[in-house]
Amino acid sequence: MLLFATLMAMSPSGEALEAGLLALLAVAQVLEPKLKFLEATRGKVLWILVKLALGYLLIGYTGGLTSSYYLVLLLPVVSAATALGVAGTLLFTLIAAGSYLSFLLFIDWTRYSIAPEQMRELALRVAFLAMAGNLTNMLAQAVRVQSGNFRALAERLAKVNQDLREAEAAVRRSERLAALGQLSAGLAHELRNPLGTIRTSAEMLGRSVQAENEISREVAGFISSEVDRANSLVTRFLEFARPLELRRAPAELAALIDRAVAQVEREPEAEAVSIYKNYAPGIPPLPLDAELMERAFFNLLLNAVQATGPRRPGGAITVKTRLASLGAGGELEVAEVAIIDRGCGIQAAELENIFNPFFTTKPRGVGLGLAIVAKILDEHGATMTVESEPGKGSVFRVWLPLKPQRPA
Repeated sequence: MLLFATLMAMSPSGEALEAGLLALLAVAQVLEPKLKFLEATRGKVLWILVKLALGYLLIGYTGGLTSSYYLVLLLPVVSAATALGVAGTLLFTLIAAGSYLSFLLFIDWTRYSIAPEQMRELALRVAFLAMAGNLTNMLAQAVRVQSGNFRALAERLAKVNQDLREAEAAVRRSERLAALGQLSAGLAHELRNPLGTIRTSAEMLGRSVQAENEISREVAGFISSEVDRANSLVTRFLEFARPLELRRAPAELAALIDRAVAQVEREPEAEAVSIYKNYAPGIPPLPLDAELMERAFFNLLLNAVQATGPRRPGGAITVKTRLASLGAGGELEVAEVAIIDRGCGIQAAELENIFNPFFTTKPRGVGLGLAIVAKILDEHGATMTVESEPGKGSVFRVWLPLKPQRPA
C-alpha cells in the first residue's frame, strides 16, 4: 500500500481517475493472498485478468505506448508466473505484451510515425516482460519443489513421531505387564493356600451343623461358592503371569477366526448381535500358536459384543482381513485383522489404560481380557491399534507378521 501511495504521489497528472485506477490495483494486489477463492486455479486466473484489465486501462488513460505506467503489466505476469506454471506464464506474458502493443492500433499513422529507436524501445519493453515472467516462474518452481520436499519431510517426521509414540506406549505396556505379572504370580501363590483352608473349613462346617440349621448350611455354601470364585480369579491371575510357550505351526487365519466367532456366538450376550465376516483371499498360513491366537480373537470379539449388545440390540460386528505392509518402506508383510463394532466406544482418557491388567469399566469385569490379548500378540511379534469414538464404536486392528518375529 505504501508503494502504491508513492506512485499516486508521484503521478504526473494527479487526476482522480488515474489515482482511482492505482488504488484499485493496490487493493487487488494486497487482497490476492488473503481471499479464499483465489486458492483455486479458476480464481487465480480471474484475479490476474482483473489486474491485467486495470493495468491496461491505466496505461491507456495515461498515454498508451508513452505511459510511464507500462511496468504495471509486470503485476499480472508475475502473478501468473508464481501461481500457474510455465504454460500460464507464457500465456499471460503473451496477453500482457499483446495488450501493450495493441496501443499501436490507436495511432493515427497519417500524422505520426515511429522511429527505429522507438521500435527497439518497444521490443525491449516486451522482452523485459517475458524475462521477468520467466525468471519469476523459475524461482517459483524452485520454491514449489522445495515446499513439496518440506511437506514430504514433515509428513515422514509426523509418521516417525507417531510410530515412536506407539512404540513408547508398547514398551510402557510391556513393562507394566511384566511388573504386574510378577506381582500377580506372587499374590496368587500366596492366596491359594488360605483359600484352600477356607474352603475345607466351610465344607467341614457344613457337615457338622445340624440338619435343621438351614441358615448355617446356607452360609457355609456361600463361603464355598465365593471361595471357588476367588480361586477361579487366582487361576486367571496365574495364567496371565505365567510365561507363554508358543507352539507355532502354520495356521489358516480364516479358520482360526471362525472358531473364535463360533465360541462368541454361544455366549448369552451375543444373542442380539450379528457378526459379519469379510475375509480377503490369498492370505497364506501364518506361523501362530493357533490355540492362543484363537483365545486372543475370542476376547476381542467378546469385548465387541459386550460393547454392542446391551446398548444396541440388533447391532452388527464386522471382522475383516487383508494383506498389508508396515514400516517406512513397507518391508514388513502382515495380515491385518480388523474387528469393527458400532457400540458405545471408548473414552479418550481410557484408551491408554485398556490394555493394563485389572483395568475395567464393566461392573463384574476383572480387567485381564485385553491384557492377555496384548501379551499373546507381543509373544507373536504382532501389533495392535485401537480407533474409537464414544457413542459410535471402535476398531481394533491386529497386524500379524507373515514370517515368525521375535516378541515385541
